[in-house]
Amino acid sequence: MNTQASAVAVFARVPRLSELSAPRQALVRLCQSIDFGQIVGLQVHDGEPVFSPAPTIVLDVKLDAAPQGRPESELEDFALRDEVCRLLAQIDAMKEGRVDRIEVRAGIPRRIAIECRLTEAPLW
Repeated sequence: MNTQASAVAVFARVPRLSELSAPRQALVRLCQSIDFGQIVGLQVHDGEPVFSPAPTIVLDVKLDAAPQGRPESELEDFALRDEVCRLLAQIDAMKEGRVDRIEVRAGIPRRIAIECRLTEAPLW
């Protein structure tokens, strides 16, 4: 493998669930179990999601179809989607605080709302 190809391989590496801390794995699994809905009021301490006090879970329930469940929830390990990596990067950046809302669609965090002070630098 030439040098350029090996450099591309290093940057193209996708993080896996098994590489995450236990609280981060729990957050990914929570998104999968929600499937469609929201996580409201997730506390963050030292750059890790905290589940005590427990966040509120709001489920979007489709009444014209049976729930399917996420097939990846049965997997022990898998590559993380870009959206999950971006969510974890936001948690890393905030270090301490609260994620007001995480919108979950098809088991993937799609949008977040983060509380921050006017005097704080933006997280992006």
